[in-house]
Amino acid sequence: MASLLSERSQQAGWRDYLELTKPKVVVLMLITSLVGMFLATRAGVPWTVLLFGNLGIACCAGGAAAVNHVVDRRIDALMARTHKRPLAEGRVTPGAALIFALLLSLSGMGLLLVFTNALTAWLTLASLLGYAVIYTGFLKRATPQNIVIGGLAGAAPPLLGWVAVSGHISAEPLLLVLIIFAWTPPHFWALAIHRKEEYAKADIPMLPVTHGEHYTKVHILLYTLVLLAVSLLPYAIHMSGPLYLACAAVLGLRFLQWAWVLYRGSRPHAAIKTFKYSIWYLFLLFIALLVDHYLLLNL
Repeated sequence: MASLLSERSQQAGWRDYLELTKPKVVVLMLITSLVGMFLATRAGVPWTVLLFGNLGIACCAGGAAAVNHVVDRRIDALMARTHKRPLAEGRVTPGAALIFALLLSLSGMGLLLVFTNALTAWLTLASLLGYAVIYTGFLKRATPQNIVIGGLAGAAPPLLGWVAVSGHISAEPLLLVLIIFAWTPPHFWALAIHRKEEYAKADIPMLPVTHGEHYTKVHILLYTLVLLAVSLLPYAIHMSGPLYLACAAVLGLRFLQWAWVLYRGSRPHAAIKTFKYSIWYLFLLFIALLVDHYLLLNL
């Protein structure tokens, strides 16, 4: 068995190491980080901060994702969604993945310290440790509220982008963090319902496994209502204008509609469709924030 794993690990290519970084997740994080950067200033973002700041955040996020692959490799092998991941199939060894994660994280921290500021670097490190150590290493297996508590680490990118430009923390980026924090439970619990049997097989205490689908659907609906309210706050504090308000209302009501459909069980595959919509929701909401910001500047 060991020789087979060794042979597979030698076949690992750059695509396997790229997959360790969870690139699709990192891209969504970088979009929110970019928006945080542009919202932090009325002038242009310096190109060094724009390029190397986001590269540093991406490297740290990729390093945390690689650690997640290592810790979850046995769980990943049991789940249809993840059983072809590089560590689950043995194409990359845990040792190689950890070295890769360390190099990525150190490179990211170096870039942030050189091209942004120390506060951004330490906040990014806290986010990295929150996801890779606290959530993946402990919370995921300890409580059905794992995604709620651990979601704070994944909500940090707009704050990191803001601080990279401004050098300080203020209410506006914390509000952006709150939006992602409220978005995370309905986003992930919809996927957890869709993959309930797999999480049960892997002995992961996701909410649908421990409390049932109905209980989870109620909480998805409640969190979506909270998200709708929170998403309107940027307009309430004059951080954004009418364009963002209209977009946030339309996107939020559509999310609420999907949460209601999921709760009622009136459509097939509602859980995975709600999950997929939630990704588009966050992407479009932050794009609306950015477009609205520049419209306000030109008025």
